[in-house]
Parts: sequence; structure tokens; C-alpha cells
Amino acid sequence: MIPAAYAVLDMNAATHNLQKVRSYAPEAKIMAVIKANGYGHGLLRVAEALRGADAFAVARVDEGIRLRKAGFKNRIAVLEGFTCAAELDELQQYQLDAVVHSFGQVDIFESRTGSDQIAVWLKMDTGMNRLGFKAEEFNAVYQRLSQCAIIKQPVSLMTHLANADDKQDPFTLTQISLFNETVAAVQGERSIANSAGILGWQQALTDWVRPGVMLYGISPFPDSTGEQLGLKPIMALRSRLIAVKPLAKGDSVGYGCGWVCEQSTTLGVVAIGYGDGYPRYAKPGTPVLVNGKRVPLIGRVSMDMITVDLGTQPDAKPGDAVTLWGDGLSVEEIAQCADTIPYTLVCGITPRVQIVEASSS
Repeated sequence: MIPAAYAVLDMNAATHNLQKVRSYAPEAKIMAVIKANGYGHGLLRVAEALRGADAFAVARVDEGIRLRKAGFKNRIAVLEGFTCAAELDELQQYQLDAVVHSFGQVDIFESRTGSDQIAVWLKMDTGMNRLGFKAEEFNAVYQRLSQCAIIKQPVSLMTHLANADDKQDPFTLTQISLFNETVAAVQGERSIANSAGILGWQQALTDWVRPGVMLYGISPFPDSTGEQLGLKPIMALRSRLIAVKPLAKGDSVGYGCGWVCEQSTTLGVVAIGYGDGYPRYAKPGTPVLVNGKRVPLIGRVSMDMITVDLGTQPDAKPGDAVTLWGDGLSVEEIAQCADTIPYTLVCGITPRVQIVEASSS
């Protein structure tokens, strides 16, 4: 039986996208960012498809532990680092890299003795103003970490770009220059570029790159799609029609009665809604594919259903195939129609959406 709402994942696309990263940054090592359940695609599933990466990056300690318990041997960096001694114990036990961004973490390192060493990434705040040390603090912290016996030397160095998805904004070059100038006199591998940095800023390419959204076939830029950049989307979100009915001129549709028929038409009801992760604020007119042809969303998105105008498809019937994104309808376009970004859509797929892996043949 075909499930009501399901996501088809083409994991071969992940391998293609990884190779695309290598083509953009041929001299760099790749730290594949697979946090947030692999951007909604499944942590272990994505890790398996990206085994060829030089390292993985996750947000939290438990994600790294899950990868280790599943048998992954790749280097794994925990981007949020640790907040207490117990988490540092877990990082050491499972041989996870710690990102160091606060003085409290440095204090915990300095209180430690023992022979179990840990790799660390010292994070500099070059203007994101989220995690990391300011430029004037950075070298003193580097020296403190260099003297900690449990830290593998030399310490690795990173920063994060705040606005690299805007290729016209010079702030990215300001961040890159500040980072390079601050770390010029110290040893350690460098990492600056996220997906937007890899694709749009040659100056951000250093020893390591950290691709995230581009690995899933999605563009980090608001004016392009992943496919336009030579990437292959992994996810297609699909459902089916469950009802087809006539509407007369003047009939309203959905909660709030906000959409009113300007002429008689045919309504289609699709078995998907915000309870599945379809965006609640998708506007009327948002495209949906029914039997591979575009029709517009009408009315409000409900928890379990959306409604579409089938006026251009008089032969549509219950059971017919529906695609919400994928198969030529980009998730980037749907995100724009919902005033959001594609990250939120793929990360927001809920557990009741069944996952189907596409055949590799």
C-alpha cells in the first residue's frame, strides 16, 4: 500500500553532491555536516552515503555517540562542543572532536589530567556573534589550549560565516580577513567555508570545508536552486489525492473561509499537512504537482490536508500521485512561497512521514 505522505530519498544524489564539493574545493578536506538528523534525511542513512567524507560534523554530543555506536570511524566534530565535565568524558570516550568556544570549556580542560587525548577546534567569532572567541581573546586562548596535556596538538582553527549567501555583501571578506590575520602566527589546520562559502567565495577555501545544505542538493543562495548549481536533490516529498469535488463560484475553501472561488472549478484534497511538515504558511498559489502537472494550492494548510485547484486537470481522481517538492518542483521554490528557507522544510519532516529509499538501479 502506498502511504499517505512519504518522502523518497535518492541517496546516490548525496554521493554526487559530495563529489561536487570536491570539484569546488579540490585541495580541501571535507567535513560533511550531518546534524539535525542529517537535515531531516536520517543521520545514519546520510552518514552511510557520505562515508567518503574526511570527517563528519554534528551539533551535539549525542549525535556523535550515535554515529560511533553505529560503527562509523570517520573523524567527528561536535560543533556545540561540551558544557560540562561529563560531556567532555563522553567526547573522550567516543573519540569525538570538541569545538571550543567558551572560557568555561578552557577551564575544564585545564583541570584535567590523564593520557586520553582529544582533538579540538578552537572557534573564532569573526562577526557571527554566536559562538566563539573575539579576535582580541583568540591567541591567549590558543596558548592556554596548547599547554593542555590532554589536547592533541596543534589545535585546529575555525570560524563561521554569517552572510555568505549574499554574494554582494563584503562582510564575508571582512570575516575572512579578520580570521586569517588573527591566526597568521599560529599552527593548526583552518576551516572557514560552509556551503555558501564553498560555492561563492574562493577566499574561504582553506584546509577544511564544511558543506551542509549543498550535500542534500539544496542551494544556500536565495536566487538559485541546487539543480542550477549542478547539485542533485536527495528528497522528494509525495502524497496522493484523497478527494475530488466540484466547487461553484463564490464557494470558500478551508479554515477562515479566506479563499473564495472566482469561478466554478474542481477541488482536490491531498493527504498531507503541517502535521507532516508541509509548511503551515504556504500561500495560495504555491505550486503542487498532481500527476506531474502544476496546480495551485488554495485555502489554508491544515494539519492533515491541503487543498488544490484542479481546474486544469479535469480527469484527476482520488489516488492520483501528488508531489509537494522534488521531481522538478524545487524545495527552494516552495520555501519562498512559505516565506521561509528550504532548511526548515527538509528538517521539519515529521515522524509520521514514511521514508522510502529510491532504488539504486
